[in-house]
This record gives sequence, C-alpha cells and structure tokens, in this order.
Amino acid sequence: MLVLRTLLFLLGLALVALTLGSAIKTFVLPRGARDVIVRLWFRLLLWLFYLRMKWTSTYVERDRIMALYAPVALVLLLPIWLTFVTIGFMAMYQAISVDSSLEDFVLSGSSLLTLGFARGHTAVHDLLAFAEATIGLILVALLIAYLPTMYGAFARREMAVSQLAVRAGTPPSASEFIRRAHRIGALGNLRDFWIQWENWFSDVEESHSSLAALVFFRSPEPAHSWITAAGTVLDSAALIAAVVDLPREPQAELCIRAGYLALWRVADYFSLPFIRQPLYPAEPISVTRAEFDALCCELKEKGVPLYADLDQAWLDFAGWRVNYDKALLGLCTLTMAPIAPWSSDRAPAYRPLPIFKHLI
Repeated sequence: MLVLRTLLFLLGLALVALTLGSAIKTFVLPRGARDVIVRLWFRLLLWLFYLRMKWTSTYVERDRIMALYAPVALVLLLPIWLTFVTIGFMAMYQAISVDSSLEDFVLSGSSLLTLGFARGHTAVHDLLAFAEATIGLILVALLIAYLPTMYGAFARREMAVSQLAVRAGTPPSASEFIRRAHRIGALGNLRDFWIQWENWFSDVEESHSSLAALVFFRSPEPAHSWITAAGTVLDSAALIAAVVDLPREPQAELCIRAGYLALWRVADYFSLPFIRQPLYPAEPISVTRAEFDALCCELKEKGVPLYADLDQAWLDFAGWRVNYDKALLGLCTLTMAPIAPWSSDRAPAYRPLPIFKHLI
C-alpha cells in the first residue's frame, strides 16, 4: 500500500513539474523550445479549426476563422495548465490522506484558485496547498505579463507589413516594388529600406521562435501577411542584386541573408522541411525561368535598367532564391497565407500537421 501511495505521489509531482516546465518554456525561456503540452494542444485545436474551414467557400471566411485560432489557443492554454496542476496535486493529496477522491479534488481546486473554502487535515496538506496556490498565481501572472510582450512584437511586425503595401501593392509583389521604386527615382536609394527590413527579419527570427504563437497571428487586413511580405522583400532584393543594372548595394545582400536565416529558424521550430546551404541547380526553386523572363520583359518595358546577360542574371537570382524558397513556401502553407506572387500562389495546399509527430 505504501508503494502505491508513493507511486501516486510521484506521478502527481511529475505532472505538476511537467506543467511548470511547459509554462517556463512558453513564457520565460528566451529561446524557441519545443514543449509537448503546448504543441499537442495547438495541433489538436488546429484540427478543429481545419474541420470548421471545410464549410467555408471564400478566403475571407477562412481568414476570419483562422484569425481566432492563436488567441483562442493562448487563452485556453491557461485552463489546461491549471487542470493538469489540479490533477497533479489531487494525486498528491490522495497519496497522503484517507479522504475520498472528491474531497481531494475540492481541496486541490480550492487551493489552486486561492478560494480557501477547503483545507486539509495535516501540516503536509497545508504545505502542499500553499505550494499549489503559489503555482496558480504564478501561471496567471505569467500569462498576463506574456500578452503585452507578444502584442508588442505583433505591432512592430505589422507596422512594416502595412508600410510595404505602399511600395509593393496589395498583395505585395517584387515586380510592383521595383517598378514603383523606379518610377519615383528611388531604385538606387534603398539602403535605409534594406536596413529596416534586416532589423525586421532579426526581430521576427527571435520573436516568432520564442513566442511561436505569433506565427499564427494574422494581419488586420486579410490580404496582408507577414510571410508574403517577407517573400516580397527577399525577392525584390534578389532581383535588384541579380537583374537591375545599378551599383552593387551590399545592404540588400545582407538583408537577404538575414531573411533566409530568420525563415530557417522559424521553419525549423515547426519541423518544416528545408535544406541548409542549398545550391542551385542541384536544388531547384519554385520560380520558373519563364516567369523570370516574363518579369524581366515587364521591367524593361517600364524603363528599368537591366543587365544584358539574362542567363547569368537568372543564375544569380536562383542562387539567392534557393536559400529561402522551401522555408518560404512551407511557412506560407503553415499560416494559410493569402495569395501573393511567387510565394503563397505556389505553396502546397494546407494539411494539418500530424498530431503526435515531432512533439519533442
């Protein structure tokens, strides 16, 4: 009997420790860390949202539904943790008392929610009750402190996404970006823009891996998306570096590197397939040579100065694009991004992630 009670106590303690570890990884640890509870919960809820979207017929409807996904998942995460803590302490109370399961459940719930209407019979009960109450308060405080940080990162991300619409249209495209920049005489004066987006990519790399729910927070405007904006900026920089006959701008190339490193890190957190240090043509890209040539003809008609050797320009562009192509398309699929040229328009159709795969 003592062995069974000891085992029950240890199981309860392990469940509480697992829950606390989940909260620490999600709210406190300043790096991306996979957690079983959080990943399992987010995937289960995503399946439910995916089933609901089968009844929709337009992207606007799907976007409206998916806009609720991340907020609902975050809000319900706290009750899930509290439930696990309640069950864990209930097991510990049961292991050291002769009370019924219902009495232990009431004591656990009263202690966790600091209601105080139930009390144990021994000093050990009181010590566990104090510990449980402290854990409950910590979990609530962590969520309260977590949300402003998350929405601050969201606001920074969306400000740049909205500003990009002025330069690249809605939905954004690299062709529109280059044509507008040429039209206003800014094509050779984009250094500050590349610096801004290099900083943006660095911010996204940190925030969207340590605060992973941000990946699923959708833009206020249905046609906007952080991932299609990222693809447009990367394609614009790659095209200008490879095709446009202007003095070399090192900052644009640094922006590309910051971009694909950020996409790699976020894609890696979600176990999306991509190749580190890929080489073209050994690793193909999703943009075809025909699409590239058509874009070059369009830019030439608008008076944009282009290099004469388009064969070499294609190799240079593909050499940049291959670094972020797979990660970009994978994240477009994961976030169900709105249609945008050269990114979500060629991303695979969305399928929910396997619930129990790559949980750790």
